[in-house]
Amino acid sequence: MSEEFNDAELDYLDQEDRFLPAPKPVKYKKSIPDHIFVVCNWIFMICFVVITIYPILNTLAISFNDGIDAVRGGIHIFPRKFSLNNYSVVFKQQNLKTGLFISVMRTVIGTALGVVANAILAFLVSRKRFLLKKPLTVFWVITMYVNGGMIPVLILFKNLKLTGTFWVYVIPGMLAAFNMLVMRTFMEGIPDSLEEAAQIDGASYGTIFIKVLSPLCKPMYATIALFIAVGQWNSWFDTMLYNRISKQYTTLQYELMKLLASVSSQSSKTDPNSTEGANLTPVAVRSAATIVTMAPIVCLYPFLQRYFVTGLTIGGVKE
Repeated sequence: MSEEFNDAELDYLDQEDRFLPAPKPVKYKKSIPDHIFVVCNWIFMICFVVITIYPILNTLAISFNDGIDAVRGGIHIFPRKFSLNNYSVVFKQQNLKTGLFISVMRTVIGTALGVVANAILAFLVSRKRFLLKKPLTVFWVITMYVNGGMIPVLILFKNLKLTGTFWVYVIPGMLAAFNMLVMRTFMEGIPDSLEEAAQIDGASYGTIFIKVLSPLCKPMYATIALFIAVGQWNSWFDTMLYNRISKQYTTLQYELMKLLASVSSQSSKTDPNSTEGANLTPVAVRSAATIVTMAPIVCLYPFLQRYFVTGLTIGGVKE
């Protein structure tokens, strides 16, 4: 008999196959080492989560606990003597609203300008036809390990008339070698055929950067934006160096740092048995200030989490 089938027979066989029951999935029996690995993996992850979350819950519990009672210790994840006095002391700090406004502005503006500046620079360095690609890359890598020092930088900013202004928070931090290198690695992983196809259609380098590469670099932009935003939000030392006298440009972190310093000095002069200084205990006020500072970043991170891992993974690996 011939093994060949005509079209009618093939159609009939296809119709018969439609009524056949779907094959059952093959179940593999796990061995004892597999079960041991799963149990150990669960134990490790639970311990890791506890180690990560416990300090935050402990700080939150101390911040809602009475100041004098917090000095006794023994507080874990629940306050022993609930009180809002610590937060009232923090929010009564002078220039707190001004510092909050400046911190928000420097975070928003600094992050936006930082992402744009690093993206443009990374785009230039990632182009294979750019003649100064290697020399400029080496130059920026050197800046990661060599610094001019605090005093020369202060003199430079003073000569540039940046001290005593808002832009001292934004302009010096616009370019960062690490952020640029991560973006460059990400862009080099994008196929060259996309750029070549855009050039055949008459697109310029600006059009390629904005309409071709930038939509593909959204995970990396979000990752770098999170890095810059956290750095801008937590920074206070530059305020002490460049804008200590200019109170209109103070930041939230600098005001909280001054509060902690004043609370520590006052508590050393206060009788620990008296209730007069209950609101001025450094341990409790420090915890409240930490929660106030940490809350905005904690609220921002979930919106960027899906881009965060993807941006780091793709930006750090190159085939």
